[in-house]
Amino acid sequence: PLVLQVLLQSDTPTGNGLLDETLRHIRNTEPPESVPTWIELLTGETWNPFKLQFQLHNVRERLAKALVEKGVLSTAKQNFLLFDITTHPLSDAAEKRRLQEALLECWPGKPRYLERRTLILLVLLSSSHLLEAGLGHLTDHRYDLAVKRVRDLLDVDAELAAVKGGGGGGTEMIWAVLADFNG
Repeated sequence: PLVLQVLLQSDTPTGNGLLDETLRHIRNTEPPESVPTWIELLTGETWNPFKLQFQLHNVRERLAKALVEKGVLSTAKQNFLLFDITTHPLSDAAEKRRLQEALLECWPGKPRYLERRTLILLVLLSSSHLLEAGLGHLTDHRYDLAVKRVRDLLDVDAELAAVKGGGGGGTEMIWAVLADFNG
């Protein structure tokens, strides 16, 4: 498999605490790390004691909190036998409609031409096994078509798309993340 390294083009602060922290880590790393390594580091899933300083703390909680504050997700408690688990279901119906429209009415024909926001959302939903939540309340025929198109997306040679930069505007990184998830 191809190993793509993350090279920082700009470390200009974005105003987003989590993203700015990530940019500082990437800026301070020599030599550059690969996409899979950064995924391990930033999610806290590395056991390399020499890389512990690059781990972000409470990433999932911080991301969920930010999405709850923006109204995209809500917070709910689900009871699983003896345990109460905090979940974050999608609460923004407009976001769900946008996703469904992208898959059904505005499908560009080839996944590499998807809008960046839609591509990110589909990669995250499929890798988190939450696609069903984004496609709920569709008729059987429309659901099957949407799932087929997501499968087409997941079947793309993501490594090649990452190298080619299919779509531009930073999609190279999205494709590289998908390649790692599929690998």
